[in-house]
Amino acid sequence: MTARVGVVTFPGTLDDRDTQRAVRIAGLEAVPLWHRDKDLHQVDAVVLPGGFSYGDYLRAGAISRFSPVMESIIEQAKAGMPVLGICNGFQVLTETHLLPGAMLRNNHLHFVCRDQKLRVENVNTAWTTEFAAGQEIQIPLKNIDGQFVADARTVDELEAEGRVVFRYLDVNPNGSLRDIAGITNAAGNVVGLMPHPEHAVDPQVGTGGTDGLGFFTSILKKLVSA
Repeated sequence: MTARVGVVTFPGTLDDRDTQRAVRIAGLEAVPLWHRDKDLHQVDAVVLPGGFSYGDYLRAGAISRFSPVMESIIEQAKAGMPVLGICNGFQVLTETHLLPGAMLRNNHLHFVCRDQKLRVENVNTAWTTEFAAGQEIQIPLKNIDGQFVADARTVDELEAEGRVVFRYLDVNPNGSLRDIAGITNAAGNVVGLMPHPEHAVDPQVGTGGTDGLGFFTSILKKLVSA
């Protein structure tokens, strides 16, 4: 059977269909998941895509954290199910405390949209095994609340435990501490990042690059070999 990856849609989600397409390009079955539905439809992994869930009222991702679907995702993530949060999805993961820290307004207070260079720091997560340690990739970035912050002790722990997965190169686009673009939980099954790998999977669409495809082929490899 084909491995199944759920893609959640909240009110205000923008990139769910792009994410579903990226999942299919990698050879996986994309399963739409609605925010009001606790049933995960027997998916093997979940992606929380980008957008402005619930209009980003209160804080980005703050209301989504209480969606019925998130109750099931939190439970399954703690049991080991792979979960990827992209941009707004990363914000949701910090609100649920599946990942530490918080996302604040960009330090320059402007929306940023650019092709962003990253360095891959951790290739041992469920979503990064198809990359090489130290590999430089370029994928699109678009956010207004993209500044990763945490207390010094938390950031030191992330660094010491190798849980910084991606780091911004050349320019820090939002003021994130220590150029952190993405992190993982201790188990390596939950990953969040601000840039958008789903927009870099097809040489004929978007930026014309495919540096984002490794996220989805990584999870394919993990699920098929499980």
